[in-house]
Amino acid sequence: MGTTTPPRTLAEALRARGDESLAGLLRARPDLLNPVPNDITQLATRAGTRASVVRALEHLDRFALQTAEALAVAPDPAPYDTLLSLLTGDGLDDGEQRDDVGAAVTAALPGALATLREQALVWGEDDRLRLVRTARELLAPSPQHPSPTGLGPTVAEATAGMSPGRLQEILAATGLPATHDPVSAVAALSALFTDRTRMAELLDTAPAEALSVLDRLVWGPPYGEVTPNPTPPVKWLRDRGLLLPVSTRTVVLPREAALHLRAGRAHRVPEPVPPAVAAAAERDPQAVDRAAAGQAFMALSTIEELLKLWDGGGPTILRAGGLSVRELKRAATALDVTEPVAAFWIELAYGAGLLASDGETDERYAPTPASDEWLDLSAEDRWTHLATAWLAATRTPGLVGGQDAKGRALSALGPELDRSAAPDVRRRVLALFAELSPGTAPEAGTLLRRLRWERPSRGSAPTAEGTDLRSRLALWTLNEAELLGITGRGALAAPARALLEEDEETAAARLAPLLPEPLDHVLLQADLTAVAPGPLERPLADTLSVLADVESKGGATVYRFTPGSVRRALDAGQAAADLHAFLAAHSRTPVPQPLSYLIDDVARRHGHLRIGAASAYVRCDDEAVLNEILADRRSAGLRLRRLAPTVLAAQSDPGSLLEALRDMGYAPAAESAEGDVLITRAGARRTPPRTPPAPVPEGPPAPDDTLLGAAVRAIRAGDTAATVARKEPPEGTTGSTPSGALPRTTPAETLATVQAAAMTGSTVWIGYVNADGAASQRVIAPVRVEGGFVTAYDHTADEVRTYPLHRITGVAELAEEGEG
Repeated sequence: MGTTTPPRTLAEALRARGDESLAGLLRARPDLLNPVPNDITQLATRAGTRASVVRALEHLDRFALQTAEALAVAPDPAPYDTLLSLLTGDGLDDGEQRDDVGAAVTAALPGALATLREQALVWGEDDRLRLVRTARELLAPSPQHPSPTGLGPTVAEATAGMSPGRLQEILAATGLPATHDPVSAVAALSALFTDRTRMAELLDTAPAEALSVLDRLVWGPPYGEVTPNPTPPVKWLRDRGLLLPVSTRTVVLPREAALHLRAGRAHRVPEPVPPAVAAAAERDPQAVDRAAAGQAFMALSTIEELLKLWDGGGPTILRAGGLSVRELKRAATALDVTEPVAAFWIELAYGAGLLASDGETDERYAPTPASDEWLDLSAEDRWTHLATAWLAATRTPGLVGGQDAKGRALSALGPELDRSAAPDVRRRVLALFAELSPGTAPEAGTLLRRLRWERPSRGSAPTAEGTDLRSRLALWTLNEAELLGITGRGALAAPARALLEEDEETAAARLAPLLPEPLDHVLLQADLTAVAPGPLERPLADTLSVLADVESKGGATVYRFTPGSVRRALDAGQAAADLHAFLAAHSRTPVPQPLSYLIDDVARRHGHLRIGAASAYVRCDDEAVLNEILADRRSAGLRLRRLAPTVLAAQSDPGSLLEALRDMGYAPAAESAEGDVLITRAGARRTPPRTPPAPVPEGPPAPDDTLLGAAVRAIRAGDTAATVARKEPPEGTTGSTPSGALPRTTPAETLATVQAAAMTGSTVWIGYVNADGAASQRVIAPVRVEGGFVTAYDHTADEVRTYPLHRITGVAELAEEGEG
């Protein structure tokens, strides 16, 4: 803000920033906005809290994190040249540090430092760089938490508490002059270890075995265990302070000695440049789009089949929530996919709001009313709906089959599948796809290395597979994108590129020409099958799925007509004449005679037997048929008894009796109490209206520009109120206000001061307690005082407000320019 005085604290450094820079800090670290800080001091305090610093460090890229780690082991404060030397080395390592790496570090360091400054992790001028204390504590080395750099404590830290006699012994062994001042002894030893020439001379006298010990410790961890009687090489190192005791059995390589052995480098391999994503294959973009469109069509067909599978009411929900292993296997078999893939489709339908719990006592999963609206959309719009839901979902089907932290199995649709990082990883993976030329399939290994550089897993424990969660999410993203048609043959398809870079309408428009047109016909075969040479129009597909069973799927779908499938159509209210007319209207080939005979034969027997509730009864005009049923041994379990020549009674319920007689080869029909045939219609069960599951955010939502602008104005105004100079109260009035405390005046003094300010148009400083009991400081310009209220322009809120006088704790006049 134009000042030449170096900042002494983080708060002063933030106060000197411009509004745009403060907005950048709040945008990068939105957790600082909840709630909006009262002033700059509170913002700086909050920016230094452990939780906020950890979150900020976790969002740094690899080189910015390496820069912070180097500052954590540098002197505090550190000049820019010292930091640069820690990242590039001192150039005395016999050419081991290549010049191109040093040049890349030199070029990238200003940007990394700007990122750390922008996020309030580093403050100060280039000659006095300071890492915030909490970050230094998190990144600095300790026996419990070794530094990410692999460096140990300094000589001063490692010798704290060491006896003066022991220090004298180390000085004597290294040839340094004796001193009775422990501070001077530590300084002399540190100077020896940081002097390249003298340190090289000392190591030239070391036994080869001692140098081997140092080689094992130099890149960390720097701690080692020793026996009460150490070997001669270890004793040689310990006597000269190259290994300093941490406990009776643990020694450490001091930081200054390790940096000498590393040629001054804090990291073995600095990574200033993000690794490039290599191309695994170059494909024809049109072939990629066609392959992706084919997979998108299969995705729509699979979701439709899943909805149809659970149309009459899906599986029950486990007591702990989710789908049982048996039901997942059943769904996988019905969809003709593996169980992990079935879990993905089920989770996708759930995340898109097409499946949900019905909320009944016997709670089950079922399609939602939104699924009917989705089915009415065009194919391309259905796909964009699924793709958009997948991109934003935090539910992670790849976890299904694994275990949670307590060792419990994770089930599909269970409550423990949300991972807040999933949407960010998906979008970042696809963004890296989009950076490649159309038709280019990236190499998975380089893709993962790039993601780990952008968000290194600082301090996170590896999983059982040996990789961090974000890497696993990336691998799952690659598989799921291929299943969904986001990618084709390993490369990003044009519709998905439009979805990422433009909007859903553009993506749908690019997908539409690639999808096959629905057909209004099938090809009937003499072997009681029908071949659909492509996707069918919905009314045709729905009717045919009731009349026939799907035998195989692929480019063409084969349907098989059986007595059971024909009976199913008759149960749904169709007559034989309706079925004949339907097949004749939609077949490009003549209706085969065997199929006509099958329909007529099943229709002739359909409803010949009638099942009703007695508990249950069987009614038939043909006594011979009933005699045949009674004589059949398979009917013994039904405990049938003749009530009349044409009526049999049973002990079982009507549904069980109906299924039992169908299993015996009959075609009974259920009837109502009035004797009418009951028509069974599929697809009548729907959940109440449901909203899709809300994604679990990874952190506070990113603030928009309006909120940022308002927050910066409020912080600035609050800072003005907190730091403005105040006049000393006149004699005989309430005493002076301590710095940072609310002003305190009597009600009479408060009223007199604000009335005077309203008359003169001056500005005053007040303490105010709102209805919730929250106290704040404000700078106001009173306009009117009446009825126990003061109306004033509030500089803190940048608006005119009205305050009850009884809530004002006190008032003070602001000092004139040059006072205070």
